[in-house]
Amino acid sequence: MDYFFYDRTYFIFILPALILSLAAQLQVQSTFRKYSQIPNRRNLTGAEAARQVLRFHEITDVPIQPIGGQLTDHYDPRNNSISLSQPVYGSATISAVGVAAHEAGHAVQYAHGYFPIKLRALLVPVVNFSSRLAIPLILIGLFLPLQYEGVIYAGIALYSLAVLFSLLTLPVEFNASARAISALERSGMLSEEELHGASKVLRAAAMTYVAAAFASILSLLRLLAIAENRRR
Repeated sequence: MDYFFYDRTYFIFILPALILSLAAQLQVQSTFRKYSQIPNRRNLTGAEAARQVLRFHEITDVPIQPIGGQLTDHYDPRNNSISLSQPVYGSATISAVGVAAHEAGHAVQYAHGYFPIKLRALLVPVVNFSSRLAIPLILIGLFLPLQYEGVIYAGIALYSLAVLFSLLTLPVEFNASARAISALERSGMLSEEELHGASKVLRAAAMTYVAAAFASILSLLRLLAIAENRRR
């Protein structure tokens, strides 16, 4: 019988996902690094850019705070706040403005009642719970007699919620980037050339979410293949 963590399905489903994920990470790091060396003409820091995007949409109640790490920037709908990493918060570069505006775009989504981000926020505790149970259930099911194969499929069903969450993340991220670029352009914060650079940074970042969704789908297919192989 194939082993769960190392079997022929690994090379069919998991290896391509790992390669794509690695390529996406290298691309976003390379693009971010490139435009982190180019200052924007208005000398706007990431924190200032995020505030201006929020003001452009008449939003004044979202705090913006620095956090540690690199590319750890995020919007937290639980407390309606934006956290920007040190290379973004106080840096006046094209990368910093693009990333900060993207996170402000999430705050705009939430303020304007954008349904996918509201649904994603509701799914977070459900997905956290199902993700913790999914793999243990599948592993237990693999060691039970065949007549208990329902345990495996219950685990796969729980894992499917994580796949759904990854797919739902895509429109949320792409829409936040579109809102960010639109606000940067319409407010005149960045020139046309600078907008091109900010767009490249955000497209590279979006590819990491595409890669993550692709990996989650392939992982689901692998689990289904393992379950079907066991039946044979």
